[in-house]
Amino acid sequence: MSGGFTGNFSSSRRNGIRVVVAGDRGTGKSSLIVAAATESFSDNVPSSRTKRNEELKRADAVVLTYACDQPMTLTRLCNYWLPELRQLEVKVPVIVVGCKLDLRDEREPISIEQLMSPIMQEFREIETCIECSAATLIQVPEVFYYAQRAVLHPTTPLFDQEKQTLQPRCISALRRIFILCDHDMDGALSDAELNEFQIKCFNAPLQPAEIVGVKRVVQEKQPGGVNQLGLTLTGFLFLHALFIEKGRLETTWAVLRKFGYDDDLKLRDDILPVPSKHAPDQTMELTSEAVEFLKGIFRLFDTDNDGNLKPSELDELFCTAPDRPWNEAPYEDAAERTALGNLSLNGFLSEWALMTLLDPVRSLANLMYIGYSGDPASVLQVNRRRIKDRKVQNTERNVFQCFVFGPKSAGKSTILNSLLERPFSKSHITAPTSERFAVNVVNRVGQGNKTLILREIPEDGVKKFLTNKEFLAPCDVAVFVYDSSFLSPLVLAKFTPERHLYVCVGSSDEYSSKKSQELLVEVARQGEESGYGVPCLLIAAKDDLDPYPMAIQDSMKICRELGIEAPISVSVKSGFLNNIFTRIVDVAEKPHLNIPETENGRNRKYHQQLISRSLMCMSVGAAAAVFGLAIYRVYAARKNTSS
Repeated sequence: MSGGFTGNFSSSRRNGIRVVVAGDRGTGKSSLIVAAATESFSDNVPSSRTKRNEELKRADAVVLTYACDQPMTLTRLCNYWLPELRQLEVKVPVIVVGCKLDLRDEREPISIEQLMSPIMQEFREIETCIECSAATLIQVPEVFYYAQRAVLHPTTPLFDQEKQTLQPRCISALRRIFILCDHDMDGALSDAELNEFQIKCFNAPLQPAEIVGVKRVVQEKQPGGVNQLGLTLTGFLFLHALFIEKGRLETTWAVLRKFGYDDDLKLRDDILPVPSKHAPDQTMELTSEAVEFLKGIFRLFDTDNDGNLKPSELDELFCTAPDRPWNEAPYEDAAERTALGNLSLNGFLSEWALMTLLDPVRSLANLMYIGYSGDPASVLQVNRRRIKDRKVQNTERNVFQCFVFGPKSAGKSTILNSLLERPFSKSHITAPTSERFAVNVVNRVGQGNKTLILREIPEDGVKKFLTNKEFLAPCDVAVFVYDSSFLSPLVLAKFTPERHLYVCVGSSDEYSSKKSQELLVEVARQGEESGYGVPCLLIAAKDDLDPYPMAIQDSMKICRELGIEAPISVSVKSGFLNNIFTRIVDVAEKPHLNIPETENGRNRKYHQQLISRSLMCMSVGAAAAVFGLAIYRVYAARKNTSS
């Protein structure tokens, strides 16, 4: 039989720590808990299996028990309990406790270190092993002290027990702290800087003799840890590794938490002042102050002054961050890069613009990781609502998001690639199964530069996206791409209920044109119903091939009916882009124009205007009646006075 018990223990950082005690029946779980709670022993405590798995999943720490006088219970820990925790994905510190120490055969020569060492090698989640006796109250309080300590000051985020080195994230966090404390930026912490660091973290200064002692210890073990200027980064990291090896994890955790880190060694949300309340049609972008800081950082890490950041330089730039933010979708392939994978200043700023739009908290955190020391509240700005922009007929935004719709093989991906100035290649033409982003700075002669973000919407995902009434809210422009060329016939096969096969011959470009128009109408309808109507453009792609006349006529007709600009012809293959990206930005800057209007939308607007006029007439009539009544009363009063 097996069971589990829980207990809550308060701490300075949490309202409580949830410790779950689990193990085989008869291993001393219940007696251990009672002894810890009452400092007395009972051998008649009922066990419980109720909601065991749920309790384990809610635990902050797990105490697994075995009986010192029953070796098989220890085997069960290895064969059942520890694998069970992994199966349940319980990723919390584990304390292994040998209960009934008073009953262990004293003739057994093996120590707990010898007994547990191979087990701890296999199960790295084990934080501590200890033996105790509830009957004699030996080391009972220590069990829960270690459980609390494992939660408040966990080893795993800081130290790799197998490699006996600091974890990469720990190194990144300590490196950032070192840089922040190195005020004169000479690569070493002077005595004064060390003392200031000590006061900040522990509210107590270091005596001169203590500073000398610290340096001596470092210099003996790590010669490069101290130089004539003070304690180097190597020495700073060595000291913290030494603290951890000596069991003083609370020292390193105190430093990390003083500088705003959580248990995952990321900056806590409470020190990241990101505006949380804004309307769906408002977006965020970096302030000019933040952009200027990033330009300076770019120049600082462009060590060879070639105007690009190599992957190694980018890694060095983000070495104080817990993760490299652009090594995964949607950022890894979203900005312009050189043939060698280097990032230009425009590409660098574009990545930041995309991250700020999609994940402003992450953007702010990474700015702080790489050294931004100004007021965090001055990093992000919330743009004015797009509905307001439409009313005042202009926008103050510097970053525009454009949704790119269209059927498969219409040319959406090639347009995204051309924004990144990639040469046309058929190998790049793949039908994406998920969203894809491309972002770059659009340079406009005589006008301010803007950042354009293209978001490719897969054909298969449109229906799902449009079920969200706020889907179009953050969109500044929507473009609809179709294949305007005359290609080989498209054969469509269809089975009737009678299992007869009908073959319809059409053209792939005809389908492309009609599908794009359907998407345009659907988006226009969604915009009217949700109130988030967006300017729209129709793009006729593959203009270098023979045109399909019917597609041209149909697209012109739909544009006239909806009241938007005529289709824009482009050919990425021949390099004829027809200034498409500047034109998209121009449309975005005039948010009141090019918004498609369906017939239902026009009728709705007409009826609203009639209602408004009727209400106005009623208001005017009521005002006239009131005015007339007032005049009559004045006249009547004068008449009475004269008589």
